[in-house]
Amino acid sequence: MPRNAPSLAASTLVGRRRFLSVALAGASTLTLAACGSTFPGGGGGGGFAEPTPSSTSAASGDVIGTGSVRIALVLPKSAGGQSAQIAGQLRNAAELALKDFPGADVQITVKDDAGTTEGGQRAASEAISEGAQLIIGPLNAVSARGVAGPARSAGVPVVTFTTDTTVASRGVYLIGFLPAVDVERIVSYAASQNRKSMAAVVPDDAYGMVVEAAFREQAARSGVRVIAVERYKGDPADIQAKAAAVAKLGASIDSVFVPDTGANAAQVIQAMVSAGLDRSRVKFLGSGRWGDSASLASPALAGGWFPAVDPQGADGFKSRYQASFGQAPGPLAILGYEAVFLAAGLVRNAGPKPFREDVLLSRNGFLGVTGLFRFKADGTSERGLAVMEVSGGVAKAISPAPKQFAPGT
Repeated sequence: MPRNAPSLAASTLVGRRRFLSVALAGASTLTLAACGSTFPGGGGGGGFAEPTPSSTSAASGDVIGTGSVRIALVLPKSAGGQSAQIAGQLRNAAELALKDFPGADVQITVKDDAGTTEGGQRAASEAISEGAQLIIGPLNAVSARGVAGPARSAGVPVVTFTTDTTVASRGVYLIGFLPAVDVERIVSYAASQNRKSMAAVVPDDAYGMVVEAAFREQAARSGVRVIAVERYKGDPADIQAKAAAVAKLGASIDSVFVPDTGANAAQVIQAMVSAGLDRSRVKFLGSGRWGDSASLASPALAGGWFPAVDPQGADGFKSRYQASFGQAPGPLAILGYEAVFLAAGLVRNAGPKPFREDVLLSRNGFLGVTGLFRFKADGTSERGLAVMEVSGGVAKAISPAPKQFAPGT
């Protein structure tokens, strides 16, 4: 959510200082982890093999930076439509990351996967032949499956933006915002506030299936009773019917999980209230999809809770992106910044072979623009999220994002 600042220049200066300190902090925790543990020589045991020697050709196409360590950024530049638009924003964010990281010793080659498996395979093979030590991207699971083959054979790790966990594996790491992480944070927080009898109203689609499964699992871990789960399609009549079914539960529930976009969630919540659900007693819970400013203005979401990345870091990124490119970034652009900034930090601080497995799987994780995150051995990721409350058309933090993972986790 935007904050007032004395001036854009002052805001930008403060933001850059903060991001540099964040990178150094993340690298410091990583270094401490390495000093306190014994790791297998370079590869970290299992997963991708050590990179195999190969001839290195000159980088071709769109190149960002002039450093000695080559990284590939694989994006659907020619896919058209929304994919191409997001690709452009991710590319801009990568450029901004290097701008904000003084003296970054990396060179990024931007490769086009056309949004296809074959395109991903071709882009990865070309990047590896040019000496890429890390592949960032692709955007979607289809292309990621193509990238994974050549990358695995060459021992080059992949940090991809897709949230499809079927793509994740040791060596293919998901940096995107995984729905299960959202669910874990909001359900566990609500349980800590004595919200222990929940219903859920989820969209009847692939995303809804994922969040429903995560909801049931996290509810069990948090000691929460799941009273009912309703799945709805997009038509108003179906929404009304499912909302009425939840409203009939009355005093048997103290909270309702509505993990859809803010606009859709507002429609569902309004339907439940119109059907007689007492919003003064029931707390509405959302997912990270609630976080757009237009939706937050809806009175239906007022008082609701939802998980979000560190607001301070996200706001700083948005301001600098707007200043640099003359337009607001989309919600995924920040991941391009995060991935490139992390790579530059590891090159500077993680020693030889900065993208080896024991480094990327640091238990302490990394503290970046979106807050705390770490990769897991299965390729998925964890994040330290804040919990926000909708109030007066904006979101305010009621539980801050953690700065470190709990010991032993």
